[in-house]
Formats: sequence, C-alpha cells, structure tokens
Amino acid sequence: MQKLSLNQSLSQKLSPQQIQFIKLLQVPTAELDTRIEEELEINPALEEGREEPEAPTTEEDFDEPSDEISSTEDLNVEDYLGDDEYAGYKMQGDGNYSEDDDREMPVAMQSSLNDQLEMQLGFLGLDERQTLVAKQLIGSIEGDGYIRRELDAIVNDLAFAQNIETDVDELEDLLREIQQFDPPGIGARNLKECLLIQLERRWEEDDPDPAVEMAKAILSICFEEFTKKHYDKIIKKLNIEDEVLMKDAIHLITKLNPKPGGVSGGMAKTQYLIPDFILTNNDGVFDLTLNSRNAPELRVSQSYSDMFSAYDKSDKKDKKLKETVSFVKQKLDAAKWFIDAIKQRQNTLLRTMDAMVRFQYEFFLEGDETKLRPMILKDIANEINMDISTVSRVANSKSVQTDFGIFPLKYFFSEGISTVSGEDVSSREVKNILSQLIDNEDKSKPLSDDKLEKSLKARGYNIARRTVAKYREQLNIPVARLRKEL
Repeated sequence: MQKLSLNQSLSQKLSPQQIQFIKLLQVPTAELDTRIEEELEINPALEEGREEPEAPTTEEDFDEPSDEISSTEDLNVEDYLGDDEYAGYKMQGDGNYSEDDDREMPVAMQSSLNDQLEMQLGFLGLDERQTLVAKQLIGSIEGDGYIRRELDAIVNDLAFAQNIETDVDELEDLLREIQQFDPPGIGARNLKECLLIQLERRWEEDDPDPAVEMAKAILSICFEEFTKKHYDKIIKKLNIEDEVLMKDAIHLITKLNPKPGGVSGGMAKTQYLIPDFILTNNDGVFDLTLNSRNAPELRVSQSYSDMFSAYDKSDKKDKKLKETVSFVKQKLDAAKWFIDAIKQRQNTLLRTMDAMVRFQYEFFLEGDETKLRPMILKDIANEINMDISTVSRVANSKSVQTDFGIFPLKYFFSEGISTVSGEDVSSREVKNILSQLIDNEDKSKPLSDDKLEKSLKARGYNIARRTVAKYREQLNIPVARLRKEL
C-alpha cells in the first residue's frame, strides 16, 4: 500500500539578481564594456546616459494623459511587436549610408606564414605536379614552423586526396628546398634539425667561422648532452681543447630561434593591461578610485517607463495589451536589476581593495616586496564581512595601478613563513631572496636546492628543501644542473 508523507526542508537558492551580480563581479574591466554592450543589445529598456531625477507628479498629470501614449488606440500592439526593422538600424547606424563608404575605407592586409612560403615557392621553377606536392608539404607546416607529420603519411595524403603518386625520397628533396626559405629554420622536423638549418645559413665555405663549425658539431654529435648541459661530456666526446671557442659556440646556439614560424605568422596582437583600480599616494594618505570604465552611465528607458504607466489608464481587458505590458515589465525589471548589479559591483570592488590597501599599507607606501605581509583570502573576507568566494572573484583577473607599477591583486595574497625570531613573513619575500641567491650564484657551480635551503636558514627563514624546490619552480627557475654555464 502506497503511503503519502510530507517533509519540510530548508535550502538556499540564488536569485537571478544574485547570479547576475556574481557573474559581473568576476568580469575584469577590459571585458566589462563588452558585457554592457551585450545587455544593451538584448534589452531595449536599458540605455546609456546619466539617470535623470524623476519630475514630481501632481494631480494634473493624472487628469491629462501623455501626448505620446494616451489610450489603447494610440498603442498599436501589432506594430510594436512586428516592427523590428528601421532604416539604418542593423548595419549602417543611420539612414544616410552608401556602399561607396566601404570602397573608400582602407583595410589592413596581413599575409600568413603559408602565403609567404607559397610566394617563395614560385622562385624554384617547379612544374605543376611538383608545385602541388610542395604545397602539400607547406600546408603540413604547423604554426611554430615545424612539420611533424610523417612523410609516409603525406605520401598517402597526396595519393588519396589529389591522386598524385610520389615517394619519400621526392618529398625529402622538396622539403630540403623549402627549408631554404625564410624565416631560417622553417620546415624542420625537430629542434635539432631546426637549429642545424639556421647554422647552415650562417656557414660560409670560403671563410668558415670556427664558432659555427663547433656549434654544428655540438648539435650533430652531442645534442642530448647539450640539452642537459653536460659540458664535461661534450668536451670529452669532441676532444675540445679551446673552452673559449666552445663557450662562443654555445652562446651562438642559444641565440638561434627555436620557433621560426612564430615570427612570421602575422597573428600577434599587442595586449594592454587595463587596471581596475588607481591608487595614488598623497603624502601618506592613499586615494583609491575605480577605473572610469567600471562606472558606466546607464539608465532605464523613459519611453518604456511611460509605456508601462500608460497601462493603468487603459483598458486592462485587452489581451494583446496585457502581453505587451508583460514584456515591457520584464525588460524594465531586467534593466533595473542590471543597473543595481553594476552599482553593487562597484561598491564591493572598492570595499575589497580598500581593505587590501589597509592590510598592505607598508608595501603601498614604499613598494618594497619585503614589506608584504602574509595575507590570505580569509583575512580580507573577515575585514569586510563577506564570503571568501566573493573576495576570490574580486581578486581574479583584477589589477591595481600604483606609483610603482601595475600589480594583479593575486600578487598581494601569499602564505606565511615562520622566521627564527617567530615572526611570520610573506612567501613573496622568501621568493625574492631565493631569486637573488640564484642570480648571484657562481654559474659554473650553481647552488643546489640543499644549498639554497641552508642559505635561507642562515638568513633566519625556516624552510624545507621541498618548499625551496616548489618556490623555485613557481619562479620558473630550472634545477642547478640546467643553470650551469661555462
């Protein structure tokens, strides 16, 4: 027999307004403009511009209806719902648009790496069949300039896709021709071949450079030892007596380009870091302001507000009018929610950054990394009485402009390390000292993690060797063996 029962439970659910605020909070300033533009496009009740104060209402305002919307007849529902195209709305921006405007507007042209290689291919004087095969090889070159697809596979591609029969030997010959193209090193199948191709371009038969010859020998015979910086094994294997010449050869190799395709792709774009906060120091008193892009001027459309208020004076039994008013109300509410979310975002950003400035006052005063205090998300969350997740969203992808440069907010959060005196210092300070120790080490005998640990302990920092290794990796510093130089 089936039984029915009632259970009472409590659960937390985020409202649409809260979800919208959370999403806006984690958006950096550089992307906020795009987010606002998207909202302006989908919500006609939202407009750009300063919000004007509402005029005081009087009894006369209710006696005399508006000239724009005075009755049900004035509000043509079908025209409102169906009229979505206006002259110059979607593309031109106004009605005075001419196709000649496009013809006169200059367009920046960029050639890709493949285009440049195919242009150089025309100077080889190949027949039609060889040109098709060479173009297949060029098409197999990846963005960094390497061709990693096996030649056997390219032979099959030509046979099945273009009905061209060839073999690996012919592809090898054509590939060697392509490897003479610019940029030097293009079309290599691995790093070793790439570097050797570039050295071949530097080698002159009439007046050979000893450093180039030495570099070619190191890459050809001792490439594995070179990548691991086993210089003693290279000296022994090649019977090198002149270590100065070897040093010049290694210096020459390190100046070669390991990614030849990266310099001619034509796809690189300059990115600018836009700070979310601007902090200025006025004789020890900090002035914290938001970037002006964080405070856009938005308002609710007056025409939509008038349209909604006209419903009170019209025939409420009209079904089509009810549907229209429901749509208008939905858009008006969405516009108000979005404006409120923007204002709440500004308030939360300022409160969080203000707490960080007070917490790290000594650093912002002098810009000295050693003045950074250990600080975690919980410290700021407790300071402003907000959840840790809110502080995390503020710190994510945000930055502040100071008198000492632009810093990401995550830069100021770090764990604490105990010193011999019992004082907690920021891990940022330890990393800074670790970096200084490595910069000042003898490169012929670089310091191991054990020696770095002892040096840090001698300075009063209680730190384990595994922590030294972790910090070294976070600083993108290789192990001692790979830091060794002649």
